[in-house]
Amino acid sequence: MDWYGARGGVAARLRKRKYELIRQFGLPTNLLPGSLALTRRRCGKAACHCASGKGHPMWSLTFMVKGTKHVERIPEQWVRRLRPLVQGGRLYKTAVAELLACNAQLLALRRRQVDRQHRRPKR
Repeated sequence: MDWYGARGGVAARLRKRKYELIRQFGLPTNLLPGSLALTRRRCGKAACHCASGKGHPMWSLTFMVKGTKHVERIPEQWVRRLRPLVQGGRLYKTAVAELLACNAQLLALRRRQVDRQHRRPKR
């Protein structure tokens, strides 16, 4: 999927930041956040079959950026290629959260062990 083809100043700044993070932390390059969903939408035309039916199928990617929810429509032909990237993003995010939690728990365990060592009477 070539979403790198986006042009303009904002796209250039995002690409620059992306590659800074990749270099700094050795992050994977092509994962996506959020979730893909198929919804149905009525177009509003009175004569259209969707007026009395389920509506037109529409895929979307929902994700958060700086605490703000974003929903982007996705062409149906992209879904097959994007689905594994979204799943990979979810797995990666879960793994990073677990890694950080392990580090915090190890720190807490070590602090308790040091505290116990300092409380023992010296012989």
